[in-house]
Amino acid sequence: MILCAQAKRSVDAASSEEVEWAVSHAQATFDSGIWSKASSIHRSSVLSRLADSLQQCIPDMAHIETLQTGRPIREMNAQMARLPDWLSYYAALLRTNQGFVAPTQGKLLNYIQRVPLGVVAQITPFNHPLFIAIKKIAPALAAGNSVIVKPSELTPVSLLEFANLTREAGLPNGVLTILPGYGHTTGKQLASHSLIRKVDITAGTRTGRALGAIVGSNLATFTAELGGKAPILVFDDADVISAVNGVAFAAFVASGQTCISGTRIIIQDNIYESFMTAFLKKIESITQRMGDPMDERCSMGSIISPHHLDRIDDMVARRQSGTVLTGGKRMLGKSLLDDFDFSRGSFYPPTVISDVEVNHELWQEEIFGPVVVVKKFSTESEGIRLANASRYGLGAGVWTQDLSRAHRVAADVDAGLVWVNTHHRNDPSSPWGGMKESGIGRENGIEALEAYSQSKSIIVNVASPDESRQTDDWFSGEQKRYG
Repeated sequence: MILCAQAKRSVDAASSEEVEWAVSHAQATFDSGIWSKASSIHRSSVLSRLADSLQQCIPDMAHIETLQTGRPIREMNAQMARLPDWLSYYAALLRTNQGFVAPTQGKLLNYIQRVPLGVVAQITPFNHPLFIAIKKIAPALAAGNSVIVKPSELTPVSLLEFANLTREAGLPNGVLTILPGYGHTTGKQLASHSLIRKVDITAGTRTGRALGAIVGSNLATFTAELGGKAPILVFDDADVISAVNGVAFAAFVASGQTCISGTRIIIQDNIYESFMTAFLKKIESITQRMGDPMDERCSMGSIISPHHLDRIDDMVARRQSGTVLTGGKRMLGKSLLDDFDFSRGSFYPPTVISDVEVNHELWQEEIFGPVVVVKKFSTESEGIRLANASRYGLGAGVWTQDLSRAHRVAADVDAGLVWVNTHHRNDPSSPWGGMKESGIGRENGIEALEAYSQSKSIIVNVASPDESRQTDDWFSGEQKRYG
């Protein structure tokens, strides 16, 4: 039994037998061809209808997401409004993506098809329950696969509700299955199953390593968006107000519970004082406007669970270097905004720590909460060195008005995503993924569609029978072309 405390609902975890049945049923559905061999135009139409259905349900989905995650309703309304874009994008891609004919020697026609992989498994996290799931589901369905999703045990409800919409849109039974459960049981069983041809996860790096080894042993494909420790470089010439607003968004949206959260703020020395003065004032405003996540005025919500809150609190408390400039302790008492009782949830304020050593846990490890470290730098090369002083490489930010510097620094920072004078911008057409220990493969765009399919090369001899008799009898004794 999975208890979704904030949503006040319980959901049954899938048993081992239910997982086995789900995989077998998904494979049978795939083999039937009802979706896997449906035309691209038909699959596009279903995805378009699904996008329209989801559009009508955005307020309800946002409400569920806030109940599940504790994130402010304002955040979830904005995020849910983007979800139909992913379904619409892949619906459009199916109608516009063109095939490929390979150059060959002789009278041969070599055309390339993209065919689905089979049954694919997706394991999604708690921080963006429906958003990250749809980012994965849309290309997987577009490619013609049967899809099984294991949502986080903390936030399964919205995905179960979404599954109801897919049936109304015309997606055949067995093409999309939602299997609530725990990672160490349901997730591991799915990743281990010999019929699963691809596993796509968003998780921590340790989980990614463990599941990747299992998936590899089955010779299945693997996409993993893993941990992050995003640096944000603020140069002397940055517009201070814009940079402060952007860094605050990068650091504290979703209460810092995102893999691309701006957690290492690296500020050039000549702008450091003015930036920090404005940044701390911004944080004071955010903290004062924390309250009931269902209040439209609420600036920042709660941490996902007491367990995660304890982890954040412990990491800050046991630090061996650094000075807490603001925050640093869990929130108790009543909200200044709306008298909300913070003891009803797991609330932690925006926290800033200065002078942390580069080899310290707070600099190196993903905290997954509203905690940032700040450090000065002098030269561009020093700033880049500090930005790259991490085993992660998912997201990064650069704030500067120098166009040449922006391109130069973006090229030198080790990250799969680099934002310049903005942060956390995302579009279904834009590849999303990390370098180093932040993952394997990419979400979004044509890359994701191709990652959920495989090429099939068909070579047709278009020569006449008479010509073929002359050119293709290898054992006639005459020299013939081989291959």
